[in-house]
Amino acid sequence: MGHVGEFTRRSFAGLARALLVTGASLSLFACNPLSGPGVPGARDLKLAAPVGQVEVGPLADSGELIGNGATRIALIVPLSQASGPSQVGASLRNAAKLAYAESGTNDVTILVKDDHSTPAGAAQATQAALSEGAEIVIGPVFAGSVREAARVARSASKPVIAFSTDSSVAGHGVYLLSFQVESYVDRIVAYAAERGKKSVAVLAPEGDYGNVALAQFQQSAAEHGLRVLTIERYKPGALQPSVQRIAAASEQIDALFVPEQAEAMAAVSRELLAAGLDLKRIQILGTGLWNDARVLKLPALQGAWFVAPENTGFNALAQRYRAKFNSDPARIATLAYDAVSLAIALSRSQGSQRYSESVLTNPSGFNGADGVFRFKADGSNDRGLSVLEISGGAARVLAPAPRSFTGNGA
Repeated sequence: MGHVGEFTRRSFAGLARALLVTGASLSLFACNPLSGPGVPGARDLKLAAPVGQVEVGPLADSGELIGNGATRIALIVPLSQASGPSQVGASLRNAAKLAYAESGTNDVTILVKDDHSTPAGAAQATQAALSEGAEIVIGPVFAGSVREAARVARSASKPVIAFSTDSSVAGHGVYLLSFQVESYVDRIVAYAAERGKKSVAVLAPEGDYGNVALAQFQQSAAEHGLRVLTIERYKPGALQPSVQRIAAASEQIDALFVPEQAEAMAAVSRELLAAGLDLKRIQILGTGLWNDARVLKLPALQGAWFVAPENTGFNALAQRYRAKFNSDPARIATLAYDAVSLAIALSRSQGSQRYSESVLTNPSGFNGADGVFRFKADGSNDRGLSVLEISGGAARVLAPAPRSFTGNGA
C-alpha cells in the first residue's frame, strides 16, 4: 500500500525538535530553538538502546500494550478487516514496536487498538484508548476512520496524528503525517517552472485522485507562472480520444502532467507513443505514485520527472524491521515509526505542553525516516520531497529533498 494509496482504495483524498534516525538509535536535536513565554530552552538528547528490549503484553479484549510508562499514547490501526488479518495494520504496529525499542524509553505506554478497518471500529478504539488515559492518538489510516477517531478525540481535547492521504479529514487538532498528493503536485510544478517550462497540458483520470491533483495543479501553476493550455479528463478504458486531443495541441506545450496511478500507466504509455507526441521535447510530469517498478520500465516515460520521498531512510528502517520481525514492512510503516518516535521524544522534552498545538506545529518541523516534515495549523503537512527522472528503467535524483524548511509553513 503506497503513501497515497487511499485515494485508489478508499475514495478520497513550542520547541523545534528533529528526529534523526540513524542505525538502531534515535537521536534528538534542536532544529532552530525558539524563545518566548512558555517555550523551554533547547537541549540535545541522545537515546540509545538495543533493539528488542520491548515489553509487549496482550490484552484479551482491549488491544496490546507496548511499554508500561506513565505517558500513554494511542495507536489506532487496522489490524483486521472483513477478509481477515491486515498486513498493513500489522506492519504499522510492528513499526511502532521498533520505534519504542530504539528510543530506549521506559516512560511511555503505547495502547495498540484495532479499528477493524471501519469508522465505527475507529470510534470505539479511540474511545477505549482515551478512557485508558491516552494523551494523543496516532492513526488511523483510512479517511472515514480518521473522521470518527477525530470526532471522539476532539470531544476529549486530544490531538490526532493520522495516516490518511485525504486532506479533507485534516483540521484543527487533526494532523496528517501521510504523503499528500498536494505536496507531490506543488513540488513537481515548482521544479518544472524552475527548469523553464512555460505551457503545460494535463491528462488526468476522472475520480477523486485526479480531482485533487488537478485542483492543486491549477493553483500551483498559477503561483509559479505556468500556462495551463488544456485539461483532458478520461474514464478507464477511454484514454485514446483525450490523448489525441492533446497531440493535436502538442506544438503549443512543453510539458504534460499525468496524475495517474502505477497500474494504469502502461496504457498511458502506449497511447502517448501511438499518438506520436514528441516526448523528447515535451516533458512528462508525474507524482509519487510513479515510484513503482512497473512505471520505471515504460518506454514513453523514459526521461519523465516525478516527485517522491527519498528511500534511504525507509531502506534502513526496512533492514532493521526484517531483522526483528523476519518480514518486509509495508511502505507506510515509516509513518507509524515517525509518529511514535515523535510522540516519545516530545513526552520527554516538552513537559505538560508535549502535545500542544504550538509544539506539534513548530515551523522548523521534524526529521524522520522519510525526511523532514512539519504539521500546519490546518492539519495538513509540508514534506521534503525529491524530484526524480526515469532513466534506463530506474529513477535518478535530479533535485534532492530539502533537509530543512524555510518560512512559517502557514
